[in-house]
Amino acid sequence: MEFVDLKSQYKLLKEPLQRRINVVLEHGRFIMGPEVMELETQLAQYVGSEHCVSVSSGTDALLIAMMAIGVREGDEIITSPFTFIATGEMIALLGAKPVFVDIDPRTYNIDPRLIEGAITPRTKAIMPVSLYGQCAEFDEINEIADIHAIPVIEDAAQSFGATYRGAMSCALSTIGCTSFFPSKPLGCYGDGGACFTNDAGLAKKMRELRVHGQDRRYHHPIVGLNGRMDTLQAAILLAKFDSFPNEVKTRAKVGARYSARIAEVCSSVTVPFIQAYNSSVFAQYTLQTAERDRVVEELRQSGVPTAVHYPVPIHLQPAIQNLNLGQGVGSMPIAESLATKVFSLPMHPFLDEQTQDQIIEALVGALSETPPNIMSVGKS
Repeated sequence: MEFVDLKSQYKLLKEPLQRRINVVLEHGRFIMGPEVMELETQLAQYVGSEHCVSVSSGTDALLIAMMAIGVREGDEIITSPFTFIATGEMIALLGAKPVFVDIDPRTYNIDPRLIEGAITPRTKAIMPVSLYGQCAEFDEINEIADIHAIPVIEDAAQSFGATYRGAMSCALSTIGCTSFFPSKPLGCYGDGGACFTNDAGLAKKMRELRVHGQDRRYHHPIVGLNGRMDTLQAAILLAKFDSFPNEVKTRAKVGARYSARIAEVCSSVTVPFIQAYNSSVFAQYTLQTAERDRVVEELRQSGVPTAVHYPVPIHLQPAIQNLNLGQGVGSMPIAESLATKVFSLPMHPFLDEQTQDQIIEALVGALSETPPNIMSVGKS
């Protein structure tokens, strides 16, 4: 059983993938080839953003976005402690200070009610994370940011394809950043990412930053980095992109079926909460239970792979604690509590109902619950 089934996707898309790759091998423009611009055009149209700047990874997308708005040593960036280390790491790498704000226990996203109290004269940006495939509360976040004239950078590494009040993730803030890591909802076969913005000046600066700060050949007005997406990865994403909208719909159906079936037969786990005005791409299908470690082990013994995203909140990671931010154990009680309870089940667009029922049946067994006949409950 696959946690993320990239093999089935490859079999289905093998012909267009090979065709796209062969074209790149033939023309030989492996860096900044024509597929890169073609991809950026398609992604911008899909998101509804004026500009898309493809980059070498989701991590570099965050770094380039912060560099574009001028983040430097001593600045503060308000963000979530409950996500992958890259979010806090890139802030620290620029010499800025990550200021963590606790999360909403229902959505796992940053709690906008706590943001205002974290703003200081040194606050340079707010960086919400749209975790597990659902967007953060951008109306409230943007309203606070507008009052204080602070830009907002969406970390949308897990939410590309999701919607918030009818608008697409990555088009909800000053800059939207996403990742095309292979296991993401839209993934390449290596590292890749993108930044989205409606600000032409920021787009120009991000394009320069990704090529060593270069505005024309061998002329470097700013210090940048090597942050380009290579042409082969762009070609792979183009081959996958035609089927991506259907995969988003399928992910939503798989997630909804999981939640409906699990709620019927398991009383001791909490299923994902999706706001009525949101759609989720379920980058992960994440449950929570007080018996997480035991349940995960029993599922492993039953042949069901799981993952924990994330067992240690960022503010408790040694590398971040070494920055002496004054946000240690107990400072983010909700994030710290949920880090001991969350775990994710297999989730991908190729998860058939039979396999899904097998996973749920194993979950029921791991939770030591005795439901009605699981194979006859809530058939859909």
